[in-house]
Amino acid sequence: MLTRRVIPCLDVRDGRIVKGVQFQGLRDAGDPAERAAAYDAQGADELVILDVSATPEGRSTAIETVRRVRAALRIPLTVGGGVRRVENAGALLDAGADKVACNTAAVEQPTLLTDIATRFGRQCAILALDAARVASGPDAPPRWEVVTLSGQHRTGRDVVTWAREAVERGAGEIVLTSWDRDGTGAGYDLELLRAVSEAVEVPVVASGGAAHPDHLAAALAAGADAVLAASIFHDARFTVGQVKDHLAALGHPMRRAEPSL
Repeated sequence: MLTRRVIPCLDVRDGRIVKGVQFQGLRDAGDPAERAAAYDAQGADELVILDVSATPEGRSTAIETVRRVRAALRIPLTVGGGVRRVENAGALLDAGADKVACNTAAVEQPTLLTDIATRFGRQCAILALDAARVASGPDAPPRWEVVTLSGQHRTGRDVVTWAREAVERGAGEIVLTSWDRDGTGAGYDLELLRAVSEAVEVPVVASGGAAHPDHLAAALAAGADAVLAASIFHDARFTVGQVKDHLAALGHPMRRAEPSL
């Protein structure tokens, strides 16, 4: 049986971890390399770095931050933010990333996913999909639209349709973030998770809203292959190990932490 993954996320700006609500009101949350090493020691399965200001500021992800974090890690690293061309992806992979996540540029030029998958392998091409719920009548099925530019732009594109297209174009995994739940501690949008997980055959990583291990368990039960969280770990509410113990007790297969050499 495949183990489920628990993935801490580091939103970074100017070489520091930041955290906010719905991508706004960012506050300092520590040094990326120090936090990365701590999460690795606690048993994290992977780590995600998202440079939350790279795309709005029109620049590439800070390579030096990626190098510093890579030096502190033994586990896979996904990096996103400011990836506009396949050359940006190559630079991040050269700096130590194992996977590269694209959001805004992939929406604006979907061939970017194909280019990354073709040159570096499908496992490196990750779609970072930010989704905002669309208001509808009480009897209408739920819908979500794609948001880009760190939540600043609502595209009007249907999330499930875009997820399918992105996979067809080469995305090997989807990091699915609920814009409505991000930083709120209200738990993941389970309807969103079910809708996207049922629509695609690649792994879906749940993101946005976790505040308790039960939230992560609910996401796995809703179809997520992995769960990503930030505040729950940054604010020391739970360690990665405590979360994995809780999930294992509920029957979710977990990889156990390996001792440091």
